[in-house]
Amino acid sequence: MKKSLIAVSMSFALFNMSHVAQAAGDVNAGLAKSATCVSCHGQEGNSMMPMFPKLAGQNEGYLVKQMQAFKDGSRENSSMAAMVASLSDQDMRDIAVYYAAQAVTENDKPRLDVEEEDDEGNDLPASALKAAKEVAQEEQDALMAQGYDVYRNGDLDNEISACIACHGPYGEGNEPAAFPAVKGQHADYLIKTLTDFKTDARSNDSDNIMHMIAKKMSEQEIQAMSYYMSVM
Repeated sequence: MKKSLIAVSMSFALFNMSHVAQAAGDVNAGLAKSATCVSCHGQEGNSMMPMFPKLAGQNEGYLVKQMQAFKDGSRENSSMAAMVASLSDQDMRDIAVYYAAQAVTENDKPRLDVEEEDDEGNDLPASALKAAKEVAQEEQDALMAQGYDVYRNGDLDNEISACIACHGPYGEGNEPAAFPAVKGQHADYLIKTLTDFKTDARSNDSDNIMHMIAKKMSEQEIQAMSYYMSVM
């Protein structure tokens, strides 16, 4: 009887091991399956286009969750829906584990645009242009400082939680909770994402966390947060 129980236990263990092995993503398979993603998301998941997100270094669970959301329609995007329509769960895991294993590239520090012409289209004098650039730099520094403060400390006056709680001290996210990494992401994409949560254009946040936070953020706070996260 004892031998039978041992045999059954070993059988269950082997079954569970094979199930885990089957469920795990494969980096090499993910590399091959991600070939169609390169045109938008770049080599190794480092998009060169500010409105297309970087996937490199992103948490595996989050990537799988988003691909499933595009496929079932809970996150609306016609282009992405078409791209993931034929993917199996295993395909998604393979692609996700491949991108999670890649290193995200660093961004240049965001810069505020400076108008180099007056209202009549004439070039600004050198002194006026220099002054305009100095003002832009001061505004830039203030935005980065604000982004840092809200990310790490939140905004008690507006009941905005500190982003560090879910996205980590270094913007690495939280893999077990499928919270995304935000470090090194394009500022323009982050601005769009936060704005979409604020306006309900994006609705696949089942716990409603990002909706509640983004709705309390001003446009300036969204810009400041996005600028800071893009260079973490």
